[in-house]
Amino acid sequence: MAHVGVPRGTARKRRSVALLATGVLTIPVLAGCTSHSEGPTPVAAPQDITPVSRERVSEGSTLTWAIDAVPATLNTFQADADGATTRITGALLPSLFPMDARGEPRLNPDYLESAKVIEQEPKQVVLYKLNQQAVWSDGREIGAPDFVAQWRALSGKDSAFWTARNAGYERIEKIERGKDDLQVRVTFSKPYADWRSLFSPLYPKEVTGSPGTFNDGARTTLKNTAGPFRLRSVSKAKGTVVLDRNPRWWGNEARLESLVFRAVEPEDRTEALTEGTVDVADIDPATADSIALAARYRDGNGAPPAHGPGAGITPAAALRSWALAHGSDEEAAETAKAARAKNREAVAAYAAEQKSLREYAVRKSLEPAYTQLALNGESGPLSDDRVRRAVARTLDRQELADTVLKPLGLPAKPPGSHLALAGQPAYKDGSGALGEQDTKEAQALLADAGWTRGGAAKKREDTKAGSEAGKTAAEEKAAKAPEEKAGKAAEEKDGEASRDEGMYVVGDGKPGDRRAGDAGVTAQDKQPGGAAGAYAPAGTAAPAPVSVKDRLGKGGKPLTLRFVLPSGPGSQSLRAVGEKIVEMLDAVGISTQITKVDDDSYFKDHIASGDYDLALYSWPATAYPATDGRPIFAKPEPATDGSLLVEQNYTRVGSDHIDQLFDRAVAELDAKASRDLLKQADARIWAAAGSIPLYQRPQLVAVDKKLANIGAFGFADPRYEDIGFTGR
Repeated sequence: MAHVGVPRGTARKRRSVALLATGVLTIPVLAGCTSHSEGPTPVAAPQDITPVSRERVSEGSTLTWAIDAVPATLNTFQADADGATTRITGALLPSLFPMDARGEPRLNPDYLESAKVIEQEPKQVVLYKLNQQAVWSDGREIGAPDFVAQWRALSGKDSAFWTARNAGYERIEKIERGKDDLQVRVTFSKPYADWRSLFSPLYPKEVTGSPGTFNDGARTTLKNTAGPFRLRSVSKAKGTVVLDRNPRWWGNEARLESLVFRAVEPEDRTEALTEGTVDVADIDPATADSIALAARYRDGNGAPPAHGPGAGITPAAALRSWALAHGSDEEAAETAKAARAKNREAVAAYAAEQKSLREYAVRKSLEPAYTQLALNGESGPLSDDRVRRAVARTLDRQELADTVLKPLGLPAKPPGSHLALAGQPAYKDGSGALGEQDTKEAQALLADAGWTRGGAAKKREDTKAGSEAGKTAAEEKAAKAPEEKAGKAAEEKDGEASRDEGMYVVGDGKPGDRRAGDAGVTAQDKQPGGAAGAYAPAGTAAPAPVSVKDRLGKGGKPLTLRFVLPSGPGSQSLRAVGEKIVEMLDAVGISTQITKVDDDSYFKDHIASGDYDLALYSWPATAYPATDGRPIFAKPEPATDGSLLVEQNYTRVGSDHIDQLFDRAVAELDAKASRDLLKQADARIWAAAGSIPLYQRPQLVAVDKKLANIGAFGFADPRYEDIGFTGR
């Protein structure tokens, strides 16, 4: 399914040094947080992958899996790695702690016999014991030299390695072999709670051992791998990445003979499924609807189809068409015959498409990612935390989640955390630190910040009063003119006084002498964000224009926020949510100016650069929120050139306290204590109101009905060796 924002696969990329703070943030509502039980929350939606035992999966065959594009690099630690990089390398390289169905990291016995903290004082030491059968595809055992090479490449100490992230690796002091290369001792200079995030994926030392091989050698090929598959070819011309079985794989043999990743644009996936060129594809709701319709399609016995071309033709219309085609009027007959032939072709094509789509099922779950409303706190009205909180308290998050998820039959409970999702151990609903939707409270916050109804009209009314006074003075002057002509001395004196008064009030009455303030009032008279009713549902009557007196303003300036939305075909759900947000804000007098931009430039040119007030984009939830969450919510710092170093904090809202809680959490080796610190950080992120989670993203995957152990994986990483066809 197409989404705009942070791309798939960024869960791992977030382990990098991340991106205005509003000073010391007061959090008066923290004491009023609702209490929740400490028991584990259920996963919002389970994975949907048609699980079957390996014995029931056929041996052999090729599976074709749609990806957005052939990845620019196969090195997941480079800046241009993407979701396709992660998906492909998942089948090729060791992952020591893959995610399970609850979003927790689990030791992978194919690579590790054990891995645990064996010392905490004076320094943290982790001992890895590797599976004795684990070897690279060239036959060399996986061992300590591979760990050492990857640490040196990612530690950040050598700038010759072009790395996008080094979180965790910079805390390692040294790596030593144990009694042999299959035992690896990692000593940390500072405690690191998320040590399980390291060395996944693990690259061979041939890739990470030198800047040249790291920077360029793994971009288009991986000669040495250690997964159930190995890389056969990468072709940008054909748009394919082809994997085949790894003959040196020591685990369960892959049921598939080969695995092909094919580049298919999201908007072309219905056609690819119809033509049978892919077996698995992430899809959008429109394609999911087409597959659902295909399952109900029937066109036997010459009857018109229940939907599609010809579905609207009544028996009477069909009879009339037949009569015209066989009538005596030759011109009318030819026209009718051509129309009937065209309809038959359309029906045949549609029937063929429906027959093809009937071979697929839609697997549904929720992605380990949430979509948020981001409020840019760098400047303007949203630099005031009262205004941000007011915007947040205006939103009905449940209605927004329902808009996206209910039509898909998916759970629509809004997320209660920025750092974890329901089902994960670190999850706790901290939204009470901000508060639920409350229009009166939102209005009170805005009033406290100085934004009041009629505030946008105040300057205009003052100017109008001055104009009326000027008009009265001018009329009095005109009435006195005949009297002034009676005496020359009195005429000059009175005329001088009148001219002085007139210049002061009306500026000599010249149209071109209009003041800048008046011009500003004229601009404010225009309805911000377009015509009234422009964002109402289709068929809704346009409401009367909102008076400038009903708009929130301060000192004659209206409260208007720039709302940037993507315009691409895969972003319909974001736009639908955006339109509802506009309606909610409009109800309390906040104006919005919507700007729709190309999907390709949306994130780079607007979100990352800060060219927005409001925006919608997504962040993934990972198993390591202490590491991955910090750069997203870190307090921005001024750079030497006057710019702002925001890491990945594109809302530019942060605080020293939040940073300190993250720092303590990532250094706390007691898992419960670390999670408690993260929950405190999340409460303060809610109170800062720079990021408002709205809904967990839907995951829709079209899958050939004969495939097993693949589909909507939810939190879990795929087990590539178990994927295959049944009934072949």
